[in-house]
Amino acid sequence: MTDIAKESLKKHAEWGGKIEVVPRVPVKSREDLSLAYTPGVAQPCLEIQKNPDLSYELTRRKNMVAVITDGSAVLGLGNIGGLAGMPVMEGKCLLFKEFADVDAFPLCIKSQDVDEIVRTVYLLSDSFGGINLEDIASPRCFEIERRLIETCDIPVFHDDQHGTAIVVGAALINALKVVGKNIENIKIAMSGAGAAGISIAKHLIRLGATPGNIVMVNINGILWDGDPMLNEAEAEMAKITNKDKIKGKIAEALVGADLFIGVSAPGVVSEDMIKTMAKDAIVFPMANPTPEIMPDAALRAGAAVVGTGRSDYPNQINNLLAFPGIFRGALDCRAKRINEEMKVATSRALASLIPDDELSKTNIIPSALNKDVAKVVAAAVIEAAHKTGVSRL
Repeated sequence: MTDIAKESLKKHAEWGGKIEVVPRVPVKSREDLSLAYTPGVAQPCLEIQKNPDLSYELTRRKNMVAVITDGSAVLGLGNIGGLAGMPVMEGKCLLFKEFADVDAFPLCIKSQDVDEIVRTVYLLSDSFGGINLEDIASPRCFEIERRLIETCDIPVFHDDQHGTAIVVGAALINALKVVGKNIENIKIAMSGAGAAGISIAKHLIRLGATPGNIVMVNINGILWDGDPMLNEAEAEMAKITNKDKIKGKIAEALVGADLFIGVSAPGVVSEDMIKTMAKDAIVFPMANPTPEIMPDAALRAGAAVVGTGRSDYPNQINNLLAFPGIFRGALDCRAKRINEEMKVATSRALASLIPDDELSKTNIIPSALNKDVAKVVAAAVIEAAHKTGVSRL
């Protein structure tokens, strides 16, 4: 057990949980009790019965998000179950509150059945203004999110997919400025074709990447159209990517690539592989806690810009830059959903936080601890929601 693991375990025992419920109104007199509870509380109940939209005005629903997991893909720990994932969900709720003043609640579902999860979340959805799906394994996560978006009238967002994609997109926008390349012309190699990898590829295409220039690699090798071993989500990506029909493993995918993105496993990329990439290559190895290749090794091999998920190296690509502000904006404009335009707007807003005259190989993305980020992201989300007609305010 590492020192940080020991200290974290000790602190979790001391804390006894990272969040708590704090009352917003006093209950110090009979009048207080009558207003906050019976008999006075009957009137807002009746008003909401007549007009369900008043639930946003007369309750805290307008600021409440459910953080939901089935525990099937928790951090790098794998399928440890919902209960064991509770410390992560509490941590997510803590970050929601600290960075965007969103009241979030951890809900760990005791099932990994798609129908049960969808039904459970739908039945609970009237209590919340938004749903954040977390640590649900691929490919199940795609169907769960899709069905909840179809059935719920509040934003549903799988952060492992879209949060990662959004921040990678922002980092890439600025990294390309540093190396003087255009997104439509670059060749992209990706290690990892699960929830995060597929979402990143789709998001980069929306930002202008050429689909055929993307080569994706799963545990068995490069994705190619017609491969019978691919699941449905991978097969969909294989139809539009890898125009040259390259086959092999990550080493073959990296030859001549301008960008590497890793959301897979530690140590799968070597210095020799990086040396085969194009000049001024961008390398984003994001497996946590140990990336596909360590930053210093990638730089030694010739990479121009390197970003990871780690906080102890420059250019940390961290979901914390995205999800608090996205939900803050979605809640504030009472959005029906979080759409692709809002995600693109978030990437561009994040990138804009580093002025061009401050861009460098070690400064392409804002600090994850910068609490002003959420305000900028929220404003961009609200603007995009208004433009696309999903805002209700």
